Amino acid sequence: MDLVIEIANTLIWLIRAGAAFRLVYCMFRLISSEEEAGQYRKRARNVVVFYILAESIWELKTLVLGYYG
Repeated sequence: MDLVIEIANTLIWLIRAGAAFRLVYCMFRLISSEEEAGQYRKRARNVVVFYILAESIWELKTLVLGYYG
């Protein structure tokens, strides 16, 4: 069971790091490329929405396991 918890924690840290790096990349491209600003603004918004959903699912899992565990 400890291995599963360790894998889950690693996965959530990878999601956090990936979202942060993607957001930083989109912000740099947004600054450097004026003609593609709308496209990168939308991509950055999608990264934020993905991150919020991923964290919400993670917290929901924690609540359910705490309640029934």
